[in-house]
Amino acid sequence: MDLNKQASGQLLLSHKQAAKTLAISPRKLWEMKSGGEIPHVRLGRCLRYPVDGLQRWIDQQAIGGSK
Repeated sequence: MDLNKQASGQLLLSHKQAAKTLAISPRKLWEMKSGGEIPHVRLGRCLRYPVDGLQRWIDQQAIGGSK
């Protein structure tokens, strides 16, 4: 999955956008964020998820296949 194509030029995703893009529930994303599993950025009171950071995280989580 290429998040850069799905995010259509955005650098940061909201919580709802990131959960939808990753095909997980917003609650699961919140748990992953709270546990330090997934990259996120705090901008004042706003919490955002960097598209490139999420893509790297997915690449690191991938199991099997050929590279």
